[in-house]
Amino acid sequence: MGRLVYYELIKTFLKKRTYIGFLLVAVVVPLIEVAMKLEGGRFLQYTTRSLQQDFIFVGTLFNGWFVAHSMMNSLWVHIPLLISFVAGDQLAGEATAGTYRLILIRPVSRTRIFLSKYSTTILYTVIFVFFLGALSIGLALILLGAGDLIILQRGILVLPGNDVAWRFLVGYLLAAWAMLTIASLAFLFSSFVENAIGPIIATLGVNMIFLMITVIPVELFGKIKPYLFTNYMNVWQKIFEDPVPWQDIGSSVAALGGYSLAFVLAAWLIFRRKDILS
Repeated sequence: MGRLVYYELIKTFLKKRTYIGFLLVAVVVPLIEVAMKLEGGRFLQYTTRSLQQDFIFVGTLFNGWFVAHSMMNSLWVHIPLLISFVAGDQLAGEATAGTYRLILIRPVSRTRIFLSKYSTTILYTVIFVFFLGALSIGLALILLGAGDLIILQRGILVLPGNDVAWRFLVGYLLAAWAMLTIASLAFLFSSFVENAIGPIIATLGVNMIFLMITVIPVELFGKIKPYLFTNYMNVWQKIFEDPVPWQDIGSSVAALGGYSLAFVLAAWLIFRRKDILS
């Protein structure tokens, strides 16, 4: 099994489309963070201007942690697209290249081939998410230094500097878990079709529709939200609350894991019964 995963990783990282996400992140993150440094935190100063009349701020709240947290919020809507590039190509790519029959005539069960491809999808998702985290956090701290973290969501929360690093680490772990649900959905669509473009478009379409239902405050949608995986995708944001709602995080992690498992089981059933014609 380990050798199969190794070969699948080689195949995946020899494809140019695998590096599209890394390249975009490597360009966009430095561009935005340098621009925020040059901007000098005027947005944050404007937001906290009224508070400065009643509180004394020691040091600056516009620092690397604030910028890194802003990057998590601003880029997250684009990450599903970049992950679906690879996840949606795992099975459909074999059909496009006409290599399905070639890989299935080997003395290896379909289940092992399926698991090796899904394991590659998991590894790629984790590597990509932590590449984003390492670049955005590392560059932000180099450009602006560390300090206390101010959270501007549903009010204002200031976390002390010595209580921030572990939250980012756990936050990106939770983010990788959430993105694995997107990857699993793209993997499922990949088992249906014979062109990698289809799974990418289908994944983005489902994610967009579900996300709209989740965020639009309509009473009818409120009854549907608990059954949509997008309702739990913001689990990583909860780690930046004080106190940390561990019970809510656990519930969201379990829900996302259930969706991922359902997507993968469905893909496995389709793959096992798939009639390979080319």
